[in-house]
Parts: sequence; C-alpha cells; structure tokens
Amino acid sequence: MGFSCCWSRGNHLLFQQVPMVEIDGMKLVQTRCILHYIAEKHHLFGKDLKEKTLIDMYVEGTLDLLELIIMHPFLKPEDQQREVLTMAQKAILRYFPVFEKALREHGQKFLVGDQLSLADVILLQTILALEEKIPSILNSFPHLQEFSVKISNLPTIKRFLEPGSKKKPPPDELYVRTVYNVFMP
Repeated sequence: MGFSCCWSRGNHLLFQQVPMVEIDGMKLVQTRCILHYIAEKHHLFGKDLKEKTLIDMYVEGTLDLLELIIMHPFLKPEDQQREVLTMAQKAILRYFPVFEKALREHGQKFLVGDQLSLADVILLQTILALEEKIPSILNSFPHLQEFSVKISNLPTIKRFLEPGSKKKPPPDELYVRTVYNVFMP
C-alpha cells in the first residue's frame, strides 16, 4: 500500500491539520488516507478493482453530505436551523435516491459486493447522524430503512452503537468551545 504520503515521522500533524490517527506504528493524517488504510486493513475495500472503485465513489459522495453534518455544531445558532433544511434537502434530493437505487438494483444487504464495506459504514454513520436531527429523513426510502436496520444489527456494528461503547456522542456546547479554543485561541 502506498501510504508514505500520508504519515510523518517528526511533525505529527503533517499538514498542521487534524484528524490524526496513530495506528500500527504510524501517525496517519488526512481523512481519506485514514479511511483507506483502515478499510484495506480490515477488508472493507472490496474484492477487486471494480468493487474498490464503487466503494470509493459511494464513500466520496457520502462524505460530501457527512461534512455538512460534522460542521453543523460549529455554525452560528441562527444558521443551524437553515443548515438542517439544507442537509435534509441534499440528502432527500441528491444523495439518498442514489443509494436507494443502488440497494434496490444490487439486491444485497450491502451497497457493493456481498460483504460489509467502507461505503456501508460511512453511509450508516451519515444516516444515523441525520436521523438525530431529522428523525423522519428515511420515510421515503424503504431500502435505506432496511439497510440501516440490517447494518446496525451486524454484531460488531451493534456493539459499537450500544451505550457505553467507544462511539462518541454528538458534539455538545463544551466540545464546540474546546475546539474553538484549541484552533482559534
């Protein structure tokens, strides 16, 4: 694997940015680099080039939507409600129809191939984060509803989603203040 571009030896934040993950003796930076490494390591990146490409395509699209969700707590309060509407609109009109169609046409419980992939994990994360803000977001998407239930009930995912696991809660006011204090002192 060609990950030399993604890690550093002395300066832990290679591009002076987070996230940074320490894994297997490396300090990886850049979200996509981290995701690719973990996906390859845990066999979540497909069986062949075609599957890898589809997974990558779905992940990239989903990350566009997830980025809006991640940034939401850092918006000014007066902008947050408007941004929830924007997220809902983009999810319902642009992203969810693509995944609904993919699941319907693929006929499997996974987006790509016959096993869990990074695309499934990122899509589930995005769905769950959106449902926290808009509980009815999947009402018009029966295949995504079924997907969410099936993937959430896979033993490893189910344990991760249970209370007391390593899953981080949504950012609260203290978290947001801490981030601002660290990055904009």
